[in-house]
Amino acid sequence: MILVAFSKPLPPERVYVKVNSDFDATGSVTPRSITWRDGRVFPIDAVRDFRPAATIRAGHPGDCYTVVIQGEEKYLFFQRTDSRESCRLGRWWVERAVP
Repeated sequence: MILVAFSKPLPPERVYVKVNSDFDATGSVTPRSITWRDGRVFPIDAVRDFRPAATIRAGHPGDCYTVVIQGEEKYLFFQRTDSRESCRLGRWWVERAVP
């Protein structure tokens, strides 16, 4: 008898990134580029979708942008900070598969 162990895939890793974005006169935010940890900059070719998306694990309200980078759709998240921290609006993150 041979036993085979199936491992559950690891959840994606949350990677915080720098994002350059534009704010228009109505207060809408449009992300323009993502700067990775190592300094590489990835221009955002298009924003396909935007929707509110709370971060359940952290308990923070936030938003999810579906963006196109180098021809591929990716998800870019904005996690809003606690409203009591008036000097910080929030921070951006992306998911990366864990090898």
